[in-house]
Amino acid sequence: MKRTITFFSVIGIVIMMMLGLILLGCQKKEPKVNIDQVAIEEEAEGEFETVYWYVKAFNQKGKLLSVMAVDEDGHTYELKAIQDADQTSVMDVKAFVNEKILPVKVLVSLDKYLPVKAIDEDGTILDVKAFTEEGDKLDVKGVRQSGNIIHLSVVDKNGLLYNIEAISPKGWINDVKGIKMMKETVEMTINGVDVYAHIKAIAQQY
Repeated sequence: MKRTITFFSVIGIVIMMMLGLILLGCQKKEPKVNIDQVAIEEEAEGEFETVYWYVKAFNQKGKLLSVMAVDEDGHTYELKAIQDADQTSVMDVKAFVNEKILPVKVLVSLDKYLPVKAIDEDGTILDVKAFTEEGDKLDVKGVRQSGNIIHLSVVDKNGLLYNIEAISPKGWINDVKGIKMMKETVEMTINGVDVYAHIKAIAQQY
């Protein structure tokens, strides 16, 4: 009888030791945290605040010229590149006319230089001009094409060409160019106006 009791006592001790080891092992496990990745991404997207870049031209002396949309009454409106995400490689350029944000496009034309205009909701075309310190208004044109890129410039009264850039509030610079998406002459029609190319602020090419 004593041997039987001793045997089962040993078995009991072994079992208790195994249970203790199992419990100890469970306590050493790393805590598990459930992460809703979709919720995090949505929150991150919601945190981005739209940044508006100024559209300017540089003359031969390095001075900045404002580039503006102009209506038939001579009122002027800012052009801005719109950064609505972290990327700055390609941004839309728009005209801010009162409470409206209007498209700015290169229009279809048979002229040597292609016109750059803003298009109102009713199809009214607004000029796009650069303004000198003296108050002169200079044309903004598409002056040449390389592949699907239309090079835009301010054309002064002597025929000199000034580059057009978008400048962020922090001083970053993008080139302002016309971009063709299709081979056809008419890229699209907006409010009855035939468009040759879209205008974007793109990362500078070296």
